[in-house]
Amino acid sequence: MFFYSAGHTYSNLSRLFLRLFTGVMFLQLCIRQMLHFDEIVPTFQGFLGLSPEGSMSMLLVVELLCATFIILGLLTRLAVLPPMIIMCIAEELLLSSSTSGAVTLFSFQPGYPVMFLGVFCFILLAGPGKISLDYIIGVHLIENKEDNETLEKA
Repeated sequence: MFFYSAGHTYSNLSRLFLRLFTGVMFLQLCIRQMLHFDEIVPTFQGFLGLSPEGSMSMLLVVELLCATFIILGLLTRLAVLPPMIIMCIAEELLLSSSTSGAVTLFSFQPGYPVMFLGVFCFILLAGPGKISLDYIIGVHLIENKEDNETLEKA
């Protein structure tokens, strides 16, 4: 049993599981923030010159899109960058003196954003794997390029 599995790795399946698990957890965080939008907005400071409501709405849209893209494996390496920035800011807020607003906003204790950040870093470095839309689109583009080159030579 161990000798057979020693030569076979399940890295693509593992990356799929990690993507699905992390994406669903991040999506759950986003949905929880949507449900408690009215409670969170008074403790939230606006950024980019937007009101707190506008800033929070923009944050929720980015979280929702990125979580969906991570789950699907679409533009995965780009999709983990905004959540990484969000988790850095969340950890900074949790470690600062105004912890109550950050706990309300992100609904977790110090350390959890670092855990998310570590998983997002792994996904950024390892990529989405073969069980993803990125891989399917890449294979399709390579096949089309080879077909076009064959037609041009003929």
